[in-house]
Amino acid sequence: MVSEEAVLEYLKRFDDVASRVEKGWQIFERGEKIFLCVEQGKTPLRLELRCDRKLGKTLQERYESVMESRALGRNGIEIICSGQLSEEDIIDLIRHAYEVSAE
Repeated sequence: MVSEEAVLEYLKRFDDVASRVEKGWQIFERGEKIFLCVEQGKTPLRLELRCDRKLGKTLQERYESVMESRALGRNGIEIICSGQLSEEDIIDLIRHAYEVSAE
């Protein structure tokens, strides 16, 4: 299961990412677009991230721990990291969120 620390460490690889904390969430932006929100100090970890709509729909159908994002609406998904998705899958989705935020 992925940890908050692992996610934050992975995000250090990206140069053009800004972050801020708001109401218990660490929010990551690329330019002016939010691509990832990490709820601080929760177990299991909860993420909201920007996602291609087709991929988001597929993930929602496949995993009960994936749902539409409250913060990002139809442009994102919320993932409760309860073990349904591997750490590698989560890292891939974060990279995807970062990439689609440039579009």
